[in-house]
Amino acid sequence: CPLQAGLAVLLKAERLFHSSYHSQAVHIRPICRVSHCFAQLSCDGFTVAACLFLVQDASCLAVSWELRQTLTVVFDFFSGGQGKKDWSLFKMFSRTLTDTCPLASESKVYVDISPKNKEKDLLEVSPTPTSVHEAIVQGEKKTYAVYDLLSPSLFNTSRSLNVQLKWKRPQDSSEMPIPTLYAQRYVGGYGLQTGEICTLIYNTHPYRAFPVILLETVPWYLRLYVHTLTIITKGKENKPS
Repeated sequence: CPLQAGLAVLLKAERLFHSSYHSQAVHIRPICRVSHCFAQLSCDGFTVAACLFLVQDASCLAVSWELRQTLTVVFDFFSGGQGKKDWSLFKMFSRTLTDTCPLASESKVYVDISPKNKEKDLLEVSPTPTSVHEAIVQGEKKTYAVYDLLSPSLFNTSRSLNVQLKWKRPQDSSEMPIPTLYAQRYVGGYGLQTGEICTLIYNTHPYRAFPVILLETVPWYLRLYVHTLTIITKGKENKPS
């Protein structure tokens, strides 16, 4: 569908490249192919049930390649001058969803509506989501409003889907929750001799440790030397796996 239908309609270049952060990635990995097995249950010569099973190839003799493309974009409306955390698809992308891609077997939009401080009436999302999904993310219970673009009822009332999230009362910036994992990065020194990039990763969980995969985005004109990499945790050098 390229940019004609589906979620890709939102990918407007001038909006993405003027965001606070954007990152594109392509992931390719080999996976064991799944084989199909049919089974029928018969009673007195009549077939009463037919089942289709998906059996994982334990020996992994047949391998397929999985291609996954991701786009990560960060919009910061709170510090944009208005001091509001309200957002909508149109406010972010200057576009709305008008139709689903006919070739897509699945197309969904997830909106994090997890209540803060157990106040369930704080967030208001519109229109009414297709379903609500709950999951455990980094030890915390998250609630997501799910919009299934393949659901016929989603585009019945309107030919356009503009997901919006509003806060029912103003929120002070000092009350914004601190994430479990967050990072800061700064540049020190100058030139190739004393220049360095320092990345600080914080874990605010009271007792749990998390594995971390760090992906550094380095401009083409900056030369890094891997042998100078040092990782320090609580004042002691830490060797990564």
